[in-house]
Amino acid sequence: MFPLNKIRNIGISAHIDSGKTTISERILFYTGKIHKMGEVKGHGDTTATMDYMPLEISKGITITSAATSCLWQDHQINLIDTPGHVDFTIEVERALRVLDGGIMVLCGVAGVQSQSITVDRQMKRYNVPRIAFINKMDRVGANVFRVVQALIDKLHLNAFLLQYPIGSEGDFQGVIDLIEMQAHYYGGEHGEDWQKEPIPDPLQELAQAARENLLDRLSFYSETMTEYLLNEQPIPCELIWDTLRQATLRREIVPVLCGSAYKNKGVQNLLEAVNRYLPSPCDRTSITATDVETEQSLEIPPNPEAPLVAHVFKLTDDEYGQLTYIRLYSGTIHKGKGYLNSRTQHHVRVSRIVRIHADERQDVESASAGDIVALLGINCASGDTLCGEGINVSLEGMYIPDPVITLSITPHSQDDAVRLEKALRRFSHEDPTFKVNQDPESGKILISGMGELHLNIYLERMEQEYNAKVYIGKPAVAYRETITQASSFDYTLKKQTGGSGQYAQVIGRLEPCSEIFQFENQVQGGEIPKPFILACEKGFKDAMSTGFIQGYPVTGVKVILQGGSIHPVDSSENAFRFAARQGFEEAFRAANPQVLEPIMGVEIETPSQFLGRIQGDLMARRGVLLGSEVIEDYTVVRADVPLVEMFGYSTDLRSLSQGMATFAMELSGYQPIPPVVGV
Repeated sequence: MFPLNKIRNIGISAHIDSGKTTISERILFYTGKIHKMGEVKGHGDTTATMDYMPLEISKGITITSAATSCLWQDHQINLIDTPGHVDFTIEVERALRVLDGGIMVLCGVAGVQSQSITVDRQMKRYNVPRIAFINKMDRVGANVFRVVQALIDKLHLNAFLLQYPIGSEGDFQGVIDLIEMQAHYYGGEHGEDWQKEPIPDPLQELAQAARENLLDRLSFYSETMTEYLLNEQPIPCELIWDTLRQATLRREIVPVLCGSAYKNKGVQNLLEAVNRYLPSPCDRTSITATDVETEQSLEIPPNPEAPLVAHVFKLTDDEYGQLTYIRLYSGTIHKGKGYLNSRTQHHVRVSRIVRIHADERQDVESASAGDIVALLGINCASGDTLCGEGINVSLEGMYIPDPVITLSITPHSQDDAVRLEKALRRFSHEDPTFKVNQDPESGKILISGMGELHLNIYLERMEQEYNAKVYIGKPAVAYRETITQASSFDYTLKKQTGGSGQYAQVIGRLEPCSEIFQFENQVQGGEIPKPFILACEKGFKDAMSTGFIQGYPVTGVKVILQGGSIHPVDSSENAFRFAARQGFEEAFRAANPQVLEPIMGVEIETPSQFLGRIQGDLMARRGVLLGSEVIEDYTVVRADVPLVEMFGYSTDLRSLSQGMATFAMELSGYQPIPPVVGV
């Protein structure tokens, strides 16, 4: 069992096709976890260890996050490789929720791309310190300095380049370590012969200037380093490493390294940087939990001797049953013992504990604070908290984005219906962004997700894994409803039916706001007791689930409860919940409501000769062009386009660019539907 300060829980996140899985494969090879490196090729040729699902192999993309553990220089690294497609963003969310540090991978040519911005936002949401790795330095057009500047300009990160490249594009040979001032080369068939040599003479002056700039900027974070510089004394490497580490842990800087994972250059330096700069479980601030009984906040220190506190962050089902991934924040979990699920208040018995290596499992007897392991044979949900004896707390859940696209599906036969039910039950259990409902009018099954690719993957899995064949309806957009002005409500529920009646009065107002829903209690003097106020909040949330223009969910509303009255006999929680919903509807209809449509942020990379026709096509789709950037011989176009106009875009883009352009998109926000368009 490793000491806490020697454990690193890290994840690799990036825009699609930046090389995350290729880097993961090299990490596993250099740490001795595997003896032959696989590659991400697509078209059924993918051999990467971390992409083990049949669809990942056939399509050459990462669909689910894969976990593994490896050893490097007396440190245990628990690694999670996450998908790049925004459709699978929940995999990134739940990985970052439980990790201590992250590696942000960027393409040496494209630099900061659309999904890079999303990953940055997710890392900031969960306060994850990170290092950046600029990959693909062997590609034509790679420029490490341009990418570092993009990190500063576009992501507002305080990026510190710790290396200077030796050559570029086809002549990329290695890197110069600006701290130890040595040139690093990577010989052998797979770059395993890591050599440190003197800096080549032509690069001595450039490397020295880069080092001086690095130390000058870094001295702002260390008074000791400033004294060394003022006295013109050589600065010990240990002081530089420690200053970088402390500033990284405080999320004040982002160390930047570079290399080419495909060409086996620079990955060993990345592993060294993980150990040097990223936090161990005891370096992160204590996790805050809520006591289920008292609702008070408690600090959970990473102490293996304390009562168990573990967070369930992912579920998968296979032929052996449910596999429950957990991150242990405190205490030790033992095989054969029972633990409390604080959500259900039921005890669960742990029959097996396993360490995960992609799709392989290694049985262990116990795991301690700081570990990421999986449990077999327990029934729980994603986001649950497992507690040891003497503690009953709940950890904060993760952010789950709302689906933006819906399909209707109908099974071919009764046998298909039975198999389909099993598939949908499993998929919705595993993936919180995959929703299943039934159309009350037609009776058809509705599946909702984060995009066309997201739903297409599940449709293929239904057929491949369950042999469930379905008819697929046209995609539908997840519209929203909102208000544009404030309005008041004063609703009284008063029913008398011979026995005990129902009475509740609620007074308040609705206001537009930037968040999905806000509730503010301004009731004074005990006009409404606390249990009834909680019931009112539930009633307002009930009203938010179904709008009143065309029945779409409501967003962007602040509800202020100002007063009301009760009856000593006839008032109840149900009465106030119903009254709140009716009061909300009354005010909503008077607040000039409108329907909103989802707008996608689209980023297209195209050879420059196709730029005009692609921009024209975007404008024909009601797109708003946000700008373009020329990089070498191709152009990056950014635009905001309504989702309803983007169905089937991949096929259209191929025909517009002779199959040479690529695109990525993610939800940018919601905007009112123009009157001439309609729903």
